[in-house]
Parts: sequence; C-alpha cells; structure tokens
Amino acid sequence: MVRIDFEKYARGQRIRWWAMRFAVYGLLVIWAFVCVFPLFWTVSTSFKTAADVMRGNLIPWFNFSPSWLGWRSLGLSPDTIFQISTVRDEFMRRLWNSVIISVTASALAVVLGSLAAYGLSRFSYKFGHMRNSDISFFFLSQLIMPPVVLALPFLVLYKELALLDTYVGMIAVYTLMVLPIVVWIMRDQFATVPVELEEAALVDGLSVWGAFARIIVPLVLPGMVAAFLLALILCWNEYFFAALLTSTNTNTLPVMIASQTGSQGINWWSMAALSTAGILPLVIVGVVLEKHIIAGMTAGAVK
Repeated sequence: MVRIDFEKYARGQRIRWWAMRFAVYGLLVIWAFVCVFPLFWTVSTSFKTAADVMRGNLIPWFNFSPSWLGWRSLGLSPDTIFQISTVRDEFMRRLWNSVIISVTASALAVVLGSLAAYGLSRFSYKFGHMRNSDISFFFLSQLIMPPVVLALPFLVLYKELALLDTYVGMIAVYTLMVLPIVVWIMRDQFATVPVELEEAALVDGLSVWGAFARIIVPLVLPGMVAAFLLALILCWNEYFFAALLTSTNTNTLPVMIASQTGSQGINWWSMAALSTAGILPLVIVGVVLEKHIIAGMTAGAVK
C-alpha cells in the first residue's frame, strides 16, 4: 500500500507558492525601477550643477547638494521667478502652444475617432474587397508608417496651402497622427455595449443620434477619457512634425527641450528642468482623470 506524505507535499506546495510570489514581485520591482529611473534621473538632474552631471552623481543630499542652476537658467527658480526673464517668457509661450495644439488635436481625434469606431462596431461596410475588420486594421496600420516617409509630402503640401507654422496645420497633422489609435480603442469600447440598449432607446422614440448621445456616450465615457489621455500624451511628446512644420509662432515644448545645446555641449541641467516642467502638466491631468482611466481599463479587461 502506497502512503502519501501529505505534510511533505503541503510543504512543497508552500515553497513553490512562495518561490512564484518572489519571482513575480521581483520582476515587477525590476520593471518598476526601469520605468521610474528615467523620471528620477530627469528630476534629479534639474537640481544638479555641471560638475555633478559630469561626475554622474545620482542621490540628492548624498552624492550632491541640490542646486537651482537648471531652474535658474529658465527663470523659474525661487530667486528669479518674480524677475523679468526672456527665457521664462519663451518657455511659457512654447508651453501654451503645446497646450493649444495637443488638447485641440486630442479632442478632435476623440470626436472623429468615436464616430468612426461607432460606425465600425454597429454597421457593416463594404469598400471594394474590404470589410469592417479590414477597415479597422487599415486605421491601425497607419501607425506602422515611419513619420519621416511623410516629411516631404507634408512640407510641400503645407507650403502650398500656407499652413506652415500655424495652429491649424499642427492641429491637423497631430489629429491624423493619433486618430488610428483612438479608433482602435473606441471600437472595442463600443463593442462592450449591448445592441439591445440602442434598440430599446429607438423603440422609446429616440433617433439614432439621440440614442448615441444619451445612451451610448455615457457608458463609454471612461474609455473616451482614456483615449483622450493617450492621444494627449502622444501629441504632447511629438517632436518630428513640430520641428519640421514650425519655425517661430507655433513651436512646441519638445522643440525647445531639444534645443538646449551650447558651445560647450548639451546643457543637461536646463534640459532636465525643461523636461520636468513639461512632464508636470501630464501628471496633473493623469491624477485628475485617474478614476475615468481606471474605469476604461477595467471595461476593456472585462471585455
């Protein structure tokens, strides 16, 4: 008769369970470090002197004493914030340009993308040999194309239409840039809403647009907020088209950050201070919209 040592078996199970927990949390800690370290380096570098940057000192108050050198060069340090500063004025102008272009392009992409996604999730289309799934993949495939391929066509087109260095031109190209990902996200969001809800609304006397605005939009609002935030991040950080299609009037913050070079090399402290100041608005927006983002992610996970 075979005897089973249940105590030994249970002990082995506990060891495997703890080993798996340590492995999973160890990988999560490593991944968190990989994600957080660039932010830590950027913020800490904005408080370093040139010597600290060259030595590679990392830990404040241990390897180096924090300094306002980077922020002072931008006129944003406590001792210069109330003084006249042309650099600070230029920074605020670039920041305002980024806000106008990014927010407008993201909102426009969410509106147009939501309408396109709703149509793809509720109606059947035929365009040549393409069906709904092919059209959806066509939208997503636009993200595969390298932006440099579109550089010359956009430059020539914008020159002919007098759209170079204008808000309209930048908003249009940014909207086109983020529209595919918005369509893809919102199509999945609309697919989670039962068609019976719209049919009941139509029976109650609502039009198609009425059912969409009063029934469907409130249900997918968290997904729309998440799509808006993702589009906002992509637009806010975009550099290529901003450097290509603008010169003086509509330059955005990434162009100013990339221009922090001097005769002696890159001014890392100024670049880090600008990057930190550019990250803060997105952090604030993310914190404010956190509830909607989590709800949108949860809806996608449930689907």
